[in-house]
Amino acid sequence: MEDVARIAGVSSITVSRVLNQPGKVAEETRERVLNAIEAVGYVPNSVAGSLASRRTSVIAALVPTITNSIFADTIHGLTDVLTPAGYQLLLGATGYSLEREAQLITALLAQRPAGLLVTGLAHAERARTLMKSAGIPVVETWNVQGEAVDMAVGFSNYRACYDMVVRLAGNGHRCIGFVCAPTEANDRARERLRGYRSAIRDLGLPERAELVREAKFSFHAGAESVNRMRAEVPDLDAVFCANDILAIGALFECQRRGVDVPGDLSIAGFDDVELASQVNPGLTTVRIPRYEIGREAARMLMQRVDGRPVSPGILDLGFEIVERQSTVRPG
Repeated sequence: MEDVARIAGVSSITVSRVLNQPGKVAEETRERVLNAIEAVGYVPNSVAGSLASRRTSVIAALVPTITNSIFADTIHGLTDVLTPAGYQLLLGATGYSLEREAQLITALLAQRPAGLLVTGLAHAERARTLMKSAGIPVVETWNVQGEAVDMAVGFSNYRACYDMVVRLAGNGHRCIGFVCAPTEANDRARERLRGYRSAIRDLGLPERAELVREAKFSFHAGAESVNRMRAEVPDLDAVFCANDILAIGALFECQRRGVDVPGDLSIAGFDDVELASQVNPGLTTVRIPRYEIGREAARMLMQRVDGRPVSPGILDLGFEIVERQSTVRPG
């Protein structure tokens, strides 16, 4: 650092600011320091710096999976805020396992992150205790209904599914099936199922066990689910899948079997991934602010890291029902 400071003609403190708080340094000075860093091949020792500051310039984030584009969008929003602020992202995947999440939180906190992002509000008790005692800001994402450890940003999974069922019923559907992720370790899936059941009950529609299926998110699972429902429920007229991948799998399977969508069966999804608008018929779905969740979570973390209060601490970004041809019957 002293070599970089000498070459750039600045103090070591200025070099440190360029590395950790670049927005507080004039652009011309920042360029001189960055050029000097490149010239000497300097690599900052983040661990050594954390011994003095008791934190690193790292934000740790845990998502259920990195294979699903919906979480990739959230990570994109997160990095778009963190990177200009001089922070690096340390990412882990829980595999929808609360025990795995607790293990990762333990490992990540040992790296002295400045803040932590986790997915959902449901955690193993050990994980919740660790987050509450870590002494760093924590933001939970993708759900706002429940008790937050610290801060939360997302939307109401319950209300999104409730409103979609109401929309389907308003279009004349009377026997609506529902396919969601396994609910045991997934609070978002539980809230979506609860929203579906509440709407069915309030609308006076059939409540039957064979109308609800839990399945892993895949095209194959969507196809299998719609086949099983159609076999068990002859009067089925709509299937609402709590993920677009499931819904598109169901749509493709109906097309393979000659089932007209939406003439014989309407299909709706959740997330509004890019493919939802490209399939034929276009998929009716719930659009959620995936990118904005990451961006707002990062903003909240940065405010708290800088010692500024965050209000509101629970931020509901809402959702939108996007109606396309998969649920709109001619005439």
